[in-house]
Amino acid sequence: MYWILFIATSLLSYLVQYNLQRKFKKYSQMPIAGGMTGKDIAEKMLRDNHITDVRVISTPGRLTDHYNPSNKTVNLSEGVYRSCSVAAAAVAAHECGHAVQHAESYAWLKMRSALVPVVSFASNWMTWVLLAGILTIETYPQVMLFGIILFAATTLFSFITLPVEINASKRALVWLSKSGMTTTANDAAAKDALKSAAYTYVVAALSSLATLIYYVMIYMGRRD
Repeated sequence: MYWILFIATSLLSYLVQYNLQRKFKKYSQMPIAGGMTGKDIAEKMLRDNHITDVRVISTPGRLTDHYNPSNKTVNLSEGVYRSCSVAAAAVAAHECGHAVQHAESYAWLKMRSALVPVVSFASNWMTWVLLAGILTIETYPQVMLFGIILFAATTLFSFITLPVEINASKRALVWLSKSGMTTTANDAAAKDALKSAAYTYVVAALSSLATLIYYVMIYMGRRD
């Protein structure tokens, strides 16, 4: 059963990533009204939400866009920072949606931020703990259980991320439409781009859950 879940989630992850790349490429060729770049869009959305302590900067890579609450920066990938496209506008507004969440102390974002130190610790150690747990499960099942607890923390983080990302996209789409950045001609394109990105988080959460179930099955099966 686990291998069926693993293969299914792996295939689904590949399809979602392929779809995201295809949609981003398509909407990157669709110009935004007014010729504003992703940087311009981000800075305007921040101003419209009365946020003055967040900087918009460029970060290397492709689809590496993110908001960093620790230093209050909206980090836009090179293809978004300078692009005047619907895709760039949607991504830039989405990342600013996180900045707005931070400014408003959005509950799900606060919860996710509180878990970051725990998840960082878990990510560094869980692979080794789980490996040691599998090798010593008959004599020291507690090691495996500890590994499962660490992995469960990362799975919880994945699921808490879902409402954070979905809410940021909703904020982005509402602002893009109300501010006139998008029109009836490209509203649907912006929504489709962000929806495709959201699917990656859904698949990641499901994949993490499937793997967690697998480790729990190993732990429970030691009694057989």
